[in-house]
Formats: sequence, C-alpha cells, structure tokens
Amino acid sequence: MKAVIMAGGEGRRLKAVSGDTPKPMVKLLGRPMMEHIIALLRSQGFSDICAAVKYRAEDIIDYFGDGNDFGVNLSYKTEREALGTAGSVKNCADFYGDEDFLVISGDAACDFDLRELMQAHRENHADVSIALYRNPEPLSYGLAITDEQGLIQAFIEKPQWSRVVTDLVNTGIYIISPKVMDLVPAGRAFDFGNELFPMLLEKGYKLMGFPLDGYWCDVGNPLSYYKCCVDALEGRLKVQPGDKFTPPALADEADEDESCSVSLDCPCKSRAQLMGALSEALLSMGADYSDGIRLSRPHFKLHISPSVKNSQLRIAVTSQNEEYAKSLALSAKELAEAFDL
Repeated sequence: MKAVIMAGGEGRRLKAVSGDTPKPMVKLLGRPMMEHIIALLRSQGFSDICAAVKYRAEDIIDYFGDGNDFGVNLSYKTEREALGTAGSVKNCADFYGDEDFLVISGDAACDFDLRELMQAHRENHADVSIALYRNPEPLSYGLAITDEQGLIQAFIEKPQWSRVVTDLVNTGIYIISPKVMDLVPAGRAFDFGNELFPMLLEKGYKLMGFPLDGYWCDVGNPLSYYKCCVDALEGRLKVQPGDKFTPPALADEADEDESCSVSLDCPCKSRAQLMGALSEALLSMGADYSDGIRLSRPHFKLHISPSVKNSQLRIAVTSQNEEYAKSLALSAKELAEAFDL
C-alpha cells in the first residue's frame, strides 16, 4: 500500500521549541516525529512512501535517505512554491498513479489503526475517507458532520463555540481515490479542507468519515508539543519501534539484571521556576517529589534535580537499554529547555 506524507511545514507557531528545525524533524522521545509516522506506516503495511517536502527539505532527505534504514521505500517531491495541502499531494501524482492511497501529516502524533481506515474505504467504495477523532476542545480544527452511515454532509472550519455542532475533528489523515485529485489544479496552492472537499460534496462525490480509536495530536504549538511528550512518556501515545531505536521490551540482548545510567546537565535561567514547570507537567504521571522529580516505570527510571551550585538541572535516566536511556534523557532535556523560556 502507498502513502504520501505531507512534510513541507515550517512550523512557525512551534519555533519557540523547534527553532529552524523543520516541523516533521522536531523530536519526540529522541526521534523525529516523521520517523514515528514512518514506523507506524511500515508496521501496518504502507511500505511505499512519498514525502512532499519544502521547508529545509535537505534536512529531511539527508536524514531519511531512500528509507532503507527505516524498512520502507521512500521518495520525495520538493515544492518550490507553497502548494497547499491538496496541491502538495497532487505534486506526487506520478508516485500514487491509479491506486487509492493514504495521506498523513509528518508532524502529527498518532497510533491509529490505519488498516481499519483503508478497509472501511474499500468496503464503502468511497472516493475519500477521512479519519475523524473525538476532541472535547475542537475550536482549532476542522469539523465534519456525518450521517448514520458515515457519509459526510458538511465541513465547518475552525468554528467559534456558537458554531460547534460536533466533537468529530478532521485529523488530516485521508484515503483518497486518484480520480478526485484530477480536480486539483496543478502548479498552484490548493487546500483539502477549504477547497477540494467542499467542491467534492457539491459535485456529489462520496466522502466518508470514520471515527478511529487511539491517540491523535496535532503538534501545532509548544503547549500541544509538551502534552504530546508527556503522553508519549506516560504511554497514552503508543510509539512504534524503529530500526534506529529499539525499546527495552524488544531488546533481546538486554540483561534483565543489568541497567545503564545516562546523566545530562541542562543549564537554565531559574532552577526553581523550571522545576516548578516540570513538576506541574509530570504531576499527572504520578511523579514523586520527595527528592527532586522521580518518575519510575517498568522500563526506566527518570530523576530530575536542581544543581546545588549552578543554575542548571541534572537529568538522569536508568534503563536496561542504553540507547533508550540516552534517547529518554535527551527528550527530557529538550522538554526542560522548551519550558525554560
């Protein structure tokens, strides 16, 4: 099965965290978010992937290459001018050909069963199938109104509360029939939510919406990024193992009686203020505060404490897997640096 990853975003609202890093390359538990997406796709049979890239495209291409290290076949289409969501996918036409394909963002975090979406799409002979997600705070997203069969009746883009009539948000994950892409003009900006999908409804195409179980987060700003990091640490977001990252539960070579420890120093503006922010972030995860911040799970132990002499924090991780310990320590440091604004 084929998939197109939209990976051209600059992530302007996330720059306080990401700086000049392309949004799909912002790290989540030590790996770029796009790497998590690729691992998810590979685990579910989407092995042929095309990435639509634009901002700092070379950073993404240099990291992922042809995809061989990640167990997929990966190609790229680079935009010179911004083409919008639908336009960037249209630019990949010679990749998807005449086969129904999946579209997903390279900077979202999710653990959906995408095979379920593909199966529902095929069984219903839909032209477009949209993965929907129930969100109690839907104001920042496009909403989809469906009937009892799942047929989409209307879209509402980022409404005020007075116009909220559903909690089903459009995740930006689609199964698309190539014939509908013929309606997307080539070479200019064109959007799925604002332009193509309303046009398809008017023309009588079959658009289906399917609520999916699992986790989904649009990592659009620092607050959502922090939440996503915490959710991944807590296990609410189930991350897939990758070829360059083996969780301890899958590491056959790990000795259950041996542990590796990794420590990092994180300079900061105010030790107490930063510890307070981290304490609030980790409170819901059951962290212990009797000696700095301590968080224990079956596969790791995390200890964050302020330095006595310097304005910095010491981050220590103990795990049976050294690579996991390093990755978790780096992720905790990135989280602390993001809070230290």
